[in-house]
Amino acid sequence: MYGVKRGVLITFEGVECSGKSTQAKALARWLAEKDLPHIFVRDPGTTQIGENIRKILLNPRLGNMHAKCEVLLFLAARSQLTYEKLLPAIREKQIVVCDRFADSTYAYQTYARNLPARLVAVFNRFAAAGIKPDLTFLVDIDVAAAQKRGVGGDRMEAEKTEYHERVRDGYLKLAHRAKKRIRVLDGTLPVEALHQQVVAAAGDLLLRKGYRL
Repeated sequence: MYGVKRGVLITFEGVECSGKSTQAKALARWLAEKDLPHIFVRDPGTTQIGENIRKILLNPRLGNMHAKCEVLLFLAARSQLTYEKLLPAIREKQIVVCDRFADSTYAYQTYARNLPARLVAVFNRFAAAGIKPDLTFLVDIDVAAAQKRGVGGDRMEAEKTEYHERVRDGYLKLAHRAKKRIRVLDGTLPVEALHQQVVAAAGDLLLRKGYRL
């Protein structure tokens, strides 16, 4: 990996059933085919601690969870993921593909739950050790169209349509502010067409960072 100074972080974001996880996994497979050093993680989750927190966060029987409790649990899982997986991988010059990361906290908790933006942003940076994605793919799709693909039964998916619409609005506002980092993709396109867009943008980033494709 001549010329590579550190690993990179590529994240995928979007509302429920947007297809972001499908695209994240497809990118990880493409990296494997290219024999590039990488890891695939999900936030919350991946670590033993994170997966246990995830179970609490998504438990549909815990519908009375307070928004402040929710955001702190997400941040706790992210902190464990950062120190156990992300930082070591980046130091080892690996490519990290992450299904959700800090942007989801802004969309789901700060914007949609109306929590204090500055305070949550400080906690977010603290939890993630100041790590920022090098590239983020926002798979954007109308909430009604996404829900036609199937609505799951976990606590977050079971939220009212109005909540998910606020989440989408939050993502789009964030993308407008971070145009250089966030690539907005049309989630209604065929899976392969989206994958080709992801590969093109990710490949360009990796070449600039010194990886050989």
